[in-house]
Amino acid sequence: MRPAIHPETRLVVFRDRAADAAFLTRSTAHSTRTIEWEDGNTYPLIDVEISSASHPFYTGTSRVVDTAGRVERFERRYGRAASARR
Repeated sequence: MRPAIHPETRLVVFRDRAADAAFLTRSTAHSTRTIEWEDGNTYPLIDVEISSASHPFYTGTSRVVDTAGRVERFERRYGRAASARR
């Protein structure tokens, strides 16, 4: 590997808000928010909407994630009966 071309990695906490789970891992992502981890150290915090703790592929459960009101917009445009036909 060539020196000085790779981004610096550091420990970062990713928190899945839907599943109320947190993961400490290495990342190049930056954040101004911090959290105190179980080991007593403070790490940058990045909130995510979906992780392996809440994704239907990993959990085997169905979940509707609607952050932008897409379902409501669809139902207003096409009516509730259109979504029930599936």
